Amino acid sequence: MKKERINAFLRALEKQGAEAAVLAKPSNVRWLSGFTGEGLLVVVAGAASVVTDFRYVEAAQREAPGCAVRSISGGVTHEAIAAELLKAAGVKTAAFEDDVLTVRQMQRLEQAAEGIHFAPAKTRPEALRAVKDQEEIDAIERACAITCAAFERILAVIRPGVTERAVAFALENEMRALGAEGTAFPTIVAAGANGSLPHAVPGDTAIASGMLVTMDFGARVDGYCADLTRTVAVGQPDALQRRVYDAVLEAHLRAMDAIAPGACGRDVDAIARAYFKTCGWETEFGHSLGHGVGLDIHEEPRLSMRSTDVLEAGNVVTDEPGIYLPGQCGCRIEDSVLVTRDGCRSLTPAAKELIIL
Repeated sequence: MKKERINAFLRALEKQGAEAAVLAKPSNVRWLSGFTGEGLLVVVAGAASVVTDFRYVEAAQREAPGCAVRSISGGVTHEAIAAELLKAAGVKTAAFEDDVLTVRQMQRLEQAAEGIHFAPAKTRPEALRAVKDQEEIDAIERACAITCAAFERILAVIRPGVTERAVAFALENEMRALGAEGTAFPTIVAAGANGSLPHAVPGDTAIASGMLVTMDFGARVDGYCADLTRTVAVGQPDALQRRVYDAVLEAHLRAMDAIAPGACGRDVDAIARAYFKTCGWETEFGHSLGHGVGLDIHEEPRLSMRSTDVLEAGNVVTDEPGIYLPGQCGCRIEDSVLVTRDGCRSLTPAAKELIIL
């Protein structure tokens, strides 16, 4: 059990009038308890319990030694055990994740916990997770180091005739060979005109000379994610491709300079957006500038047009502007960035000047 994290979460719940919580989101369960399997986490003052099934009992005992472990059996559901634990602790009001628990799960929980009021958690573990401790930062740095090393290795694979799918497969193999436990998210490789699709799925498109190739990928280490995007040229880029790349790189660097404690997410986003406007490509940048990274690939805080999040030291965010020209090309450049006490530091120092293969 991560005692300090659970106590901080309980203090936050008290402010909304809740004495306990029932959690189901895997990353929240892991962050608070260490448990990586399936089930619920019931948090009450002075105690936390993992509710799971036979497949994960031993794993829960190993991973969450400070937690009680309860297993469903004989038709007794996760929700029934959670209700039992709440009643035993004398809980009157419990918080729950209304964006995770299904209607059916809540119905079972409320029926089993008659007399207990359930309220959506206003303060979620995700808000506390936004500021990383040193252990978390170390894991993200290791994931980023593996990701950057895989990028360096993959450059030898990218050549005319090789498909997007083959590059993605090779990238993922390289990350695992370098020590990743897996990928942080499905790898994106987009060649040529497919580059205008921000979340392109690697397919049978063969790379050809004269194409830009965008790769968005990341390793996962100890549960923590890395996020890196680089765009390279195969053969000499034409004038339009060079203009697009240079504009994206400049927007990326300008935004990076603004990432610091006290900066507002929408203000950092606006810096990249304003630069693209001067280039005549304001509408070709249609997604947000960035997002938090941790146990989930998309976390708080957000760097977007609507974000009121204020950056703090210990946040890890992405800086990923892009330009997407349908039928022609696309380009995105992304770093994972640690907010420090006096500014920021890129955790993904892979080369950003245009690489021509």
